[in-house]
Amino acid sequence: MFQDRFLTCRDCGSEFMFSASEQEFFAEKGFTNDPGRCPECRAARKQRNRREVRNSYSRQDRVMYPAVCAACGQQTEVPFEPRQDRPVYCRDCYRAAQNY
Repeated sequence: MFQDRFLTCRDCGSEFMFSASEQEFFAEKGFTNDPGRCPECRAARKQRNRREVRNSYSRQDRVMYPAVCAACGQQTEVPFEPRQDRPVYCRDCYRAAQNY
C-alpha cells in the first residue's frame, strides 16, 4: 500500500526519503499531510521551539508580591497576589506543611 517517496525539505531544500513505515505511522496517527521538513530540520526546529518556550517563562520576568507568612510572621515574596481570606506561607513553612 505505501511506497518509499522522496520529498524536498522546505527549509534547506534537500531531498529526504519519506519511507513506507513512516507513511504508515502518519496514517495511524491520522496525519493527512506529508512532512515538509527533513528529519534534521525538524529536529532543529523542535530544539529552537523548546529554547523559545524555556526563555519565555523566565523566573527573572516573574512578578513577585510581598507578603507576611501566616505561620512564622516572616516577610516573604510570592508569585501571586495575596488575598486577605487565604493564608500565605514562606518557602520553609510551605514545605513543612506539605510534609504532613
